[in-house]
Amino acid sequence: MSVTIGVLKEQNDRRVALVPKSAEKLIGRGAQILLETGAGQEAGFADDDYTAVGSKTGDRASVIKQADVLLSIYPADREELGQYPKGKTLVSQFRPYFDKEVAGFMQERGVNAFSLDMIPRTTLAQRMDVLSSMASIAGYTAVLAASRALPRFFPMMITAAGSIKPAKVLILGAGVAGLQAIATAKRLGAQVEAFDVRAAAKEEVQSLGARFVEVEGATDDTSAGGYAVEQTEEYKKRQAETIQAHARQADVIITTAQLRGRTAPILVEAATVEQMKPGSVIVDLAASTGGNCALTQDEKTIVHNGVTIMGYSDLSKDMPQNASELFSNNLYNFLELLVIDGNWTVDMGNEIISNTLITQTATSEEE
Repeated sequence: MSVTIGVLKEQNDRRVALVPKSAEKLIGRGAQILLETGAGQEAGFADDDYTAVGSKTGDRASVIKQADVLLSIYPADREELGQYPKGKTLVSQFRPYFDKEVAGFMQERGVNAFSLDMIPRTTLAQRMDVLSSMASIAGYTAVLAASRALPRFFPMMITAAGSIKPAKVLILGAGVAGLQAIATAKRLGAQVEAFDVRAAAKEEVQSLGARFVEVEGATDDTSAGGYAVEQTEEYKKRQAETIQAHARQADVIITTAQLRGRTAPILVEAATVEQMKPGSVIVDLAASTGGNCALTQDEKTIVHNGVTIMGYSDLSKDMPQNASELFSNNLYNFLELLVIDGNWTVDMGNEIISNTLITQTATSEEE
């Protein structure tokens, strides 16, 4: 019998894990798709769009009961997960690097769990990398959020009433999110500079027309999968002094630096914020792991000494349609490895599969 794949409606998120186009392609591979009613509605995908390509719909309880595999962007809460039947397979983002207990919890419940945030950042797996695709949207959206909160123009304006200087934007962390933030801020006409501990980022930053803020003596680890690495205390001191000097002049700071499995490094101290111009804006995309700004509060916007600090790591959900499409493309490319002629086939010899499978039940042997 062919595998039945269930698509769950996200909780407190307008995105959906699988869009109709990807559902159609999975059906073409022999799978059956069962969608929770209304799962794609807030992302712009009606139930009729799914049924038109051969999917079926049902309430949440029936999807959980009938599907062999359940897809979601983020997993359900512990209470619901604890009620899932044994042997169920879940594909989501479990963040085992941060949630140290999740793998044990899932193993105890007897369910199989594939964590999409564990996909290796290799050339082969690039088309499945949900972290990169969502980070790109977050970088773009962060600049738009900052532009709305800033009481000043981004571009230079010359009018009969006088001239307005362009805003100065400082990007801390030039990974996927940071580079997209640079490109977006430049398009809006701002003066942009960026800092990153990785030497390889310098050329990318400059190619986008931004100035690279360099601090000598960084520990550079190209094997860190796009994440920053821990630095020496001496380097951190020089880094703090340099960032503070640039932050005092910035109208907008967007921070993106994260250490995988660890608390995000503090790049903007409270004293730095207090020296920034009133009306300035900080958007902290590392808020969920502690934040790069010492004053950040996760999932909140606060104002400190006239500076607006926005602590939102997952701004990609503010653009639900395109975010869903990109996530769904990544997810389909991953599921291609597992759905073979309609059957769910787990090949533990595949590095991508073995990296992402964080729990495996005794009945879920390699097929």
